[in-house]
Amino acid sequence: MRSLLALIAVFAWLCPGAAMAQSVGQFPFALTREGQMLGAVEGEVASFKGLAYAAPPAGSLRWRPPQGLPESSEMSTAYDYGAPCLQPSLPAAREDCLTLNVFRPFGVDGPLPVMMFIHGGGFVTGTANDPLLDGSRLAQAGLIVVTVNYRLGALGWLAHPALSDGGAGNFGLMDQIAALRWVHDNIAAFGGDANNVTLFGNGAGATSIALLMLCAQSRDLFQKAILQSVPGRARLPSSREAETAAKQFVAALGQEADLRAVAPKRLLAAEKRLLDKAPRSFAPAIDGNLLTEDIAAGFAAGHESRIPLIIGSNDDETTFDSEAEVKEALSSSGESVAELRKLYPDIKRPSDLAAGVYTDRVFSEPVRMLARFHAATGAPTFRYRFAYVPEARRGNPDEGHGRELQFIFGVEGVPGAGIFSRRDREIANRMRAYWINFAKSGDPNAQELPHWDGAADRDHLLMIANDRIASGDDPWAERLDRLAIESRR
Repeated sequence: MRSLLALIAVFAWLCPGAAMAQSVGQFPFALTREGQMLGAVEGEVASFKGLAYAAPPAGSLRWRPPQGLPESSEMSTAYDYGAPCLQPSLPAAREDCLTLNVFRPFGVDGPLPVMMFIHGGGFVTGTANDPLLDGSRLAQAGLIVVTVNYRLGALGWLAHPALSDGGAGNFGLMDQIAALRWVHDNIAAFGGDANNVTLFGNGAGATSIALLMLCAQSRDLFQKAILQSVPGRARLPSSREAETAAKQFVAALGQEADLRAVAPKRLLAAEKRLLDKAPRSFAPAIDGNLLTEDIAAGFAAGHESRIPLIIGSNDDETTFDSEAEVKEALSSSGESVAELRKLYPDIKRPSDLAAGVYTDRVFSEPVRMLARFHAATGAPTFRYRFAYVPEARRGNPDEGHGRELQFIFGVEGVPGAGIFSRRDREIANRMRAYWINFAKSGDPNAQELPHWDGAADRDHLLMIANDRIASGDDPWAERLDRLAIESRR
């Protein structure tokens, strides 16, 4: 592959809208295997949006592994995001969605470290095009940032026997691997180092990355990982369970039909009916090929890639409003309410107690477990807990799941991101610096930052709280120990 990054002059008649948006009419240019790409510049950052990394997975390619694109020498503009992958909540979503976005510092020579973000959304919603995930602030620090769309819901995870000719199920994970291969083959054209790639993501994105660490097909395509709010004890559906859900989905379509010819609107309607009854119907499943074991089992056996890892969660991952949800969360803990109040002495309201128990059971304790397992392999392992709440929200804090994203990406005043105070920006700058340092070298530390002790195997972690950022012993160790014992019963 030829590697080229240069500025080229573009006359207003070639692309008048973009030319007017740019003060000098000059655009970043990258020569990829799929053609010549013209990006856009804003401030100190060049962006290339909506780059296809695989053929549109529609028609005969629906529910098939992602197919490569032919080589080309044609020129294309990359100013606008591609469509989000099909999902009920986004009217602009389409099946033709296997695109990624590249952000890089403008006028800086490479090779530069690469950070590739995989978005969350429970494997059924979300998009890399979310303005909250703009990679410009990270790129300003001398990084290449890639954000990726992958198939969701029924189109991403359906494991029906009628589709077995293409390798049914886990299509979303196949898409992520295809994107990683695209980065490996093309990122040098943007000034990136294909041998210094860090995967990072939250929620379902973090789960995806943990699975990619266990997947032989992706093992050599990234060198570091950051798992934000990974539910590490979540059990993957078996192939039989995934097939049962797929049959229910096909039945919900209402009649026998060629699955690859059904209109997207009908697919979404059937998907919604099934998700209303069983919210976890579409997710990665053990297929004996890409995935052979749960995350916890794989890490316990040391089967994951032994690469530098940052792993952590937020201290308030959820909120509960209904009395039924509160009762279910408290009863699932395995402890009496009286015992729970001893473990959580600072929490008064039952809804807050339930939220705390859920956060610890689903995120805090499993994160600690995975950190211990990974540290035991000898790989550098840094655990954190994010407890900072923006100053404007402290009177009425919202659900904490994903709250760290605004601090890492440094975006303000867009949907999902408020305006930071001076203190908020200080915290954001420090947290982003940890992530950037880690992507560059595998160590988040720097002289100007509070030291982050990597002794995750000894229950040490970095606490990012309202009053301080400090590394030390986990103050929640006792209650996490109780949850760990309960999880093994």
